[in-house]
Parts: sequence; structure tokens; C-alpha cells
Amino acid sequence: MTTEAVRPAIVPSGDAWRGLLWLAPLTALWLLLIFALPAIQASGVPTTAHQLAAHGLIALGLWLGLEQTSLTPNQRRVTWLAVMIPDTLWLAIAWSAAINGVFHTDTSSLPVLPSAIFLPLIIGAPPLLFSKRIGQVLDAMPASWLVALQLYRIFGGWALAAWLHSALPGAFAVPAGIGDVLTGLFALPAALAVATGTAEGRRAATFWNILGLADFAVAITMGVITSPGPLQLIVPDVQSIGAGAYPGVLTPAFVVPSSIMLHMLSLRQLRRRSRAEAARPQTETAPQAAPFL
Repeated sequence: MTTEAVRPAIVPSGDAWRGLLWLAPLTALWLLLIFALPAIQASGVPTTAHQLAAHGLIALGLWLGLEQTSLTPNQRRVTWLAVMIPDTLWLAIAWSAAINGVFHTDTSSLPVLPSAIFLPLIIGAPPLLFSKRIGQVLDAMPASWLVALQLYRIFGGWALAAWLHSALPGAFAVPAGIGDVLTGLFALPAALAVATGTAEGRRAATFWNILGLADFAVAITMGVITSPGPLQLIVPDVQSIGAGAYPGVLTPAFVVPSSIMLHMLSLRQLRRRSRAEAARPQTETAPQAAPFL
């Protein structure tokens, strides 16, 4: 890891919170719109946009990150395809399964939806977290990118609108929707904070990642205990997301594991960046110590 690879783009720390001044009103306007016009959510357009935005931003961010490495053009293409082909196939399979009702709890005795959440993580997380090639990309890519990318989490507020229209149980929709909106809102200040290149900025981004992962832990737990199955503890008046209805089921089937892996990669990047910063003073002071040997 070189010193240049981890040098951040410095931005004023005060900009971190000022970004919320325009993002929060836009988020509130979006939530008001989908609440006032439930036909928008029922059309499946917001959910479709949510999935495609997550997929497209991952593809774009990975390519831009690869362009900043010292890899050859052929190595960049191979790396990009090695990540994006499985990711695209996974999206296509999840989408097709959702449309055809595969995730409905009454179609199979197998835990299809939990498998869609955890199987991609079991298969995809180890190579992403331990690959040297991915480590090169993380070293070259600004730490703010993996954080800011998850601005799309504000669209998770659709669960709140669905709850207000009695389409989802509050036990699931309220914590999951609020957690997603907060994670999406704070992605911007956390990204700007880590772009300052300070230890405080990296800590802020680390806390943001923990917030995002905690949101998923709560959402998955509440989804399981409010959905039909052997682990159901709460029987709501309306079906929960775990019942497998399209298009809402695409959120746990695709966006949730994608976002969890982005959090993992961001934490790996921040850890590598902190280690590089800790090693830099020793490297820089080593020539000064030589005359005393």
C-alpha cells in the first residue's frame, strides 16, 4: 500500500452537516409524495428504481475505482466482470423469483427469502473481504465513495408509507423504514466527514457503517418474527414483507445483501486506511533516525 494510494481528498469539515439542509427536505418531500399518492408505490416503479439504482451505482463505482488503480486495462475489465456478472445474475434471479411468487411462504417449505438474504453473503463476502485485487481497488478509491453510494437507502422510507396505508405491519415497517431513512440521510455527512482525511472522519464513517448494519439486523429480525413461518412470534393484521409479495420482497432479496456487503467493504477500506495512516509517520521519520544508528 503506497502513501499516495491512501491520501484523501480534503474537504472542509463544516460541509458534512450542511449537506443535510437540502437532503432532508428532499427526503421528506419524497415520503410525502408516496404517501399522498399510493398508486406510485403500488406501480412498482419506486422499488424498481431502488434496485436499479443500487445495481447501477455499484457497477459505476467499481469501474471508477478500478480506473484509479495501477492495474492494466485487461485486469480492470476482468475484475469488473468477475464482480458484476454474478451481481447481475443474482438481481435477475431474485427479480424473476419475486415476479413468479417464489418467495411466497405458501409455495415452499424451504426458507427461500432468508436464503436470498444470506446465501449471497456467504458466497460473496469472503472473496470480497480477502481478495488482494479488491484490496487494491479499496486503497485507490476515495473512502467517501462507499459511504455516499448508500444514499439510495432513503428510498427505504417506502415501508413507512406502506405502514400508514395499512399495507405493512408497524412492528416491521417503523423500525426498518426509519433505520433506512436515517442511514441514507447520514450517508452524506459521513461521506463528507471521511473525506476530510482525519481520524475523526474515519470514526464517523465507521459509526455510520455500524448504524447501517444495525438497521439491517433489526429489520431482518422483525421481518422474520412478523412473517409466517416457524419463527413467527408476532401475528400482525396485515402481511409482513416476509410473506413474499412483489415488489416489496425485492428489497430484502437483493438490496439488503448488496448493502450489507457495501458496509463490509467500507469497514475493510477504513481499517486499511487507518493502518496506512498509522504506518506513515514511521516511514517518514525513518531517515531521520539513521544518523543515530
